Amino acid sequence: MADAKRDYYEVLGVPRDADAKAIKDAFRQLALKFHPDRNKAPDAEARFKEIAEAYAVLSDPKKRADYDAGGFSGLGGMRPEDIYGGIDFENLFGGLGFDFGGGLFERFFGERRRKSGPPRGENLEVVLRVPIERVFTGGDEAVHIERWVQCPACKGSGAKAGTLPRTCETCHGSGRQVKKSQDSNVFFEQVTVCPTCGGRGFFIDDPCPACQGRGQTLIAEKLTVKVPVGVDEGMVLRIPGHGVAAQEAGGTPGDLFVIVHTLPHAQFKRDGSDLWSVQELSLTDAVLGTQLQIPTLDGPTSVQVPPGTQPDTVLRLRHKGLPSFGHSGRGDLLLRMRLVVPEHLSAEERKLYEQLRQIARGHAAGG
Repeated sequence: MADAKRDYYEVLGVPRDADAKAIKDAFRQLALKFHPDRNKAPDAEARFKEIAEAYAVLSDPKKRADYDAGGFSGLGGMRPEDIYGGIDFENLFGGLGFDFGGGLFERFFGERRRKSGPPRGENLEVVLRVPIERVFTGGDEAVHIERWVQCPACKGSGAKAGTLPRTCETCHGSGRQVKKSQDSNVFFEQVTVCPTCGGRGFFIDDPCPACQGRGQTLIAEKLTVKVPVGVDEGMVLRIPGHGVAAQEAGGTPGDLFVIVHTLPHAQFKRDGSDLWSVQELSLTDAVLGTQLQIPTLDGPTSVQVPPGTQPDTVLRLRHKGLPSFGHSGRGDLLLRMRLVVPEHLSAEERKLYEQLRQIARGHAAGG
């Protein structure tokens, strides 16, 4: 049994009297979180579609009124193009440092008519590992890739300069062979790969010496990627036109998707926009309290450890974590106190600890 469709207001997490700005802000936040190019969870695409549909309805005054009056039945008969028509989703993310282009709604909402145009090459993915300091400040990072590009000598035709590929006479350049037949009033049409040209539609009699007739050459490329401040773990940054060249001459290359991951850090462990750090604490400092100098991304800061601090106590330094992507403010730095018990004592230290034990036993005996 299919899951029941959720209320649009519930999907966006807004009250029914939410204004247009609240609806837009909620959509932007959720769409950034669940966009399938940067969220690899199995249900991310379904959640993204659900969020987009809720925004498309609630951001349109007439559709919202119909929905408020009659629920989903109030939108009965609407096709996907009716729901999403007129909304420039991609423009909603301007200024956030993340490209939501590339016809994502043609990718995820197949009901919309595909744009005509030249054939397109495959996309590429590359992992970029950045230090926490780069997440903190944002900035440029270098990415090294290898990709197939259109051969400059033959412009992707595969034929030597001054010559042209020869069109296959069997399929007339289509690369297909169509066989038609009829049985009574039923017509059949069988489409197969052209056996003469193997589906290419042409022959190259004089191959390009630069690419040996392939039409493409492999190049190494160094690109500069602008990492946004507070970039989320696993976020995907899109660089248009830096994917694989199209198989056919005149086509456009695919895109490059850069998946950002945070490098391990000697001092901090990342948890979203929060940072965790382990701070060693001596037994005497735990008992008596102390003041510590703690390293942060902003430089050293002073922290007061209260008397009687227990092992694994967590002290929170507010707004000392990482910036929150797409939002103002920062996460926190959380210090976990790790109690260090001395393994080797001097004679004087042992004497003092023995005295403390006698005092503690005396207090226990005295009730």
